[in-house]
Amino acid sequence: MAAKNKKVKHSGADQRLEISLTIAMVIVGVIILYPLIIVLSTSFSSPNAVMSGKVWLYPVDLSLEGYKAVFRTNDVLIGYRNSLFYMVAGTIVNLVMTMLAAYPLSRSDMPGQGPIMMIFTFTMIFSGGMIPGYLLIKDLKMLNTVWCMLIPGAISIHNMIIARTFIKSNIPKEMLEASQIDGCSDIQYFLKMVLPLSGAVIAVITLYYAIAHWNAYFNAFMYLSDKELYPLQIFLKNILVSNQVETEMLVEDSQVTAQQGISELLKYSLIVVAVIPVMIIYPFVQKHFVKGVMIGAVKG
Repeated sequence: MAAKNKKVKHSGADQRLEISLTIAMVIVGVIILYPLIIVLSTSFSSPNAVMSGKVWLYPVDLSLEGYKAVFRTNDVLIGYRNSLFYMVAGTIVNLVMTMLAAYPLSRSDMPGQGPIMMIFTFTMIFSGGMIPGYLLIKDLKMLNTVWCMLIPGAISIHNMIIARTFIKSNIPKEMLEASQIDGCSDIQYFLKMVLPLSGAVIAVITLYYAIAHWNAYFNAFMYLSDKELYPLQIFLKNILVSNQVETEMLVEDSQVTAQQGISELLKYSLIVVAVIPVMIIYPFVQKHFVKGVMIGAVKG
């Protein structure tokens, strides 16, 4: 009887703890979501409501003027097009380079594996620096070209180590031995066995690379001077940080800038538009996210 009462008491403590944690998570969730809701609600409000500070939770005087301004803005459309290209092309380059490096380094029979891994790891701690990097890109004739956005970050050593550990931990050596007995070459084994079985980690590093390319700013700031090659983040910086909404950026500026507060409304609408690709990508890789990161990161 005493044991039974003790069990009930323990269950009550667990329930109180669960309720406390739930309340804490709700509070944290509200703190995180509120700024996002404000941005979304403001983007759908009228310029007058935004300027007067009436928006605090839901759209006031529902309006699409902000989004109309975004898609009438030449530079924003150029930046959106370029960022999509950099994200798709850059992610493909990243995946190819990462997996081509991760697979041989996961093989225990690879000659010089230790020194090669030390060289890779060294680059995570030390680099040539900003000025030598700029001079290198200049000497390679990549300044003001799309290649300066794709080649310098062609491989992330962190992601390569995750992929290498995943392959080493999840694909048994016996599978390689069986394929070699059947006459399978290393390339065939890599393409037909390793890649299909590495879907989880590939999905995770795809998300990492895609988000990195979408948010890429510094390389463009350093190496690009042609507006036609600017990614969206450069224009977003000019609008949000430098508060530059120039009339020449707008195709129909006489209609847009005449409205009170349109430049302020444009900022919120542009933020919403800028996060759409990431929101589209994430649901497709979410189910692989935890598995790919944990398995690829726990074992060394």
